[in-house]
Amino acid sequence: MMRSLFSGVAGLKTHQTRMDVIGNNIANVNTVGFKSSSANFTDTFYQTISSASGPNAQTSTAGVNAKQIGLGSSVASITTNITEQGGTQTTNRALDVAINGDAFLIVKSGGATYFTKSGALNVDADGTLYCTTNGATVQGWLADADGNIVRDSVRDLKVMSEEYMYSPPTATANVTLTGNVDKNDKNLPITSGNTTTINTQEGFRMTFTFFDRIGEEYTVQMYLQETEEPGAYNLVISDVLDSNGESLFVKKTVTIDPNTGIETTTYSATGVVVQLGAATYTVTADNLNAETGKYTVSGTATGAAAGTVGAAQVLFDAKSGEFLGTRNDVAGRPGTSLYSNKAILFDVVTVPDGSGIDDTFSHYDAASDLGGVEVDVSYLTQYSQGGVANTSYYRGTPAGLGGGNVAGELAGISIDQSGKIIGTYTNGDKRVLAQLAVTTFSNPSGLEAVGDSLFAATLNSGLFDGVGMDITSGAGKFTVGALEMSNVDLSTEFTQMIITQRGFQANSRIITTSDSMLEELVNLKR
Repeated sequence: MMRSLFSGVAGLKTHQTRMDVIGNNIANVNTVGFKSSSANFTDTFYQTISSASGPNAQTSTAGVNAKQIGLGSSVASITTNITEQGGTQTTNRALDVAINGDAFLIVKSGGATYFTKSGALNVDADGTLYCTTNGATVQGWLADADGNIVRDSVRDLKVMSEEYMYSPPTATANVTLTGNVDKNDKNLPITSGNTTTINTQEGFRMTFTFFDRIGEEYTVQMYLQETEEPGAYNLVISDVLDSNGESLFVKKTVTIDPNTGIETTTYSATGVVVQLGAATYTVTADNLNAETGKYTVSGTATGAAAGTVGAAQVLFDAKSGEFLGTRNDVAGRPGTSLYSNKAILFDVVTVPDGSGIDDTFSHYDAASDLGGVEVDVSYLTQYSQGGVANTSYYRGTPAGLGGGNVAGELAGISIDQSGKIIGTYTNGDKRVLAQLAVTTFSNPSGLEAVGDSLFAATLNSGLFDGVGMDITSGAGKFTVGALEMSNVDLSTEFTQMIITQRGFQANSRIITTSDSMLEELVNLKR
């Protein structure tokens, strides 16, 4: 039999294999994270008719090359073009990520660890992050209670577990007052004048709200009052109300006569004492009508100089209207001296047992300099604006810190460019829940494709260390709201298809021509 028959058969098989590879590439042209492959051929099975010989000076003969006949081709390798980036398709889904770089997401399926470029992620019924293209569980690191990522061994990212479903309330630590105090505002002067007793019933009304440790909101009502010193204003407490509008200073008691069924309402002082700067404020029995509930908050300042009120003061430059500072007389508190601070401390200092008020407040501790609410007044000005003062406030610092909040429920999750998974809560809080881990390989082309856009590590790709890496460490970056598509180039595939088709046709002609030659050989004898 002629050797060319078998060469033609080998050629048909190799070209058919290449066509299979091309067909698979084209079939996955729209598969998320798919990496195209290419088949490479090699020649094989050489039959040596005569070996090579060197020149011989004694016989004066030249050297002769070896005489070899090849017996076809075989598939040398099928290489995955894994390092070429696929196109980015925008999806605008908060849980879709595309990896820009050579890194792979780490996933688990059936107890085995795999790697994928498919970043189409979602959360299953158990709150675990998984890849929608293959159902594999995404691996990464979880955050601790403070939102710090603990980069130990990778694990399943259960981002909607019970511990993440709620955001605990936090107490307000900072309040910022803003606006302008026009010195000609008719509300600023008070009729009682400056005495050693703090007037808590007159002045320009100002308010702010704060949260206690369990997230209940309270409203602090204050008055800003003109003093005899130009540019100096007293800031005093007039009342503190809970979320129901009831004063912290007064307790309402309703009793029903068991015989007549008549309902009687009485009022008593709770004994709660609050402090603003140097002055303390409370309601005493002398300032409360037990039957009607009408009361007056009394304010006093221990250590106040003779003839002075001792209330916390906001100070402006009388000539420019710019804020200067605060004046207080309590050692160890913010704003203890003239111009020394921008804030005045508000603190609920006393909540007696039996007052009917739960002591859920964040009390100031001088040792740690924490607790209470620092009221920043440095954003107030004293400019002329038609004789009308206008002020407002917001909880927290200008940088958004210390505002506190109520308890919240998890409303949704998203992923940022570093792979951190952020939980957003109904109270406006945001919390880092976890982070996607990625990995790279010294020879990514050595990974073994197992289907479903998954790859398995092999001895030739390098093995996974079980820890992974942060994508921001140089492995690339995430594009959020997008997916990496297939890297199949249709123009290249169709060109390869034409070459493969022609190669297949040529090899088939080898067989038909060899068959014709054999037919002529058989026909020598008729």
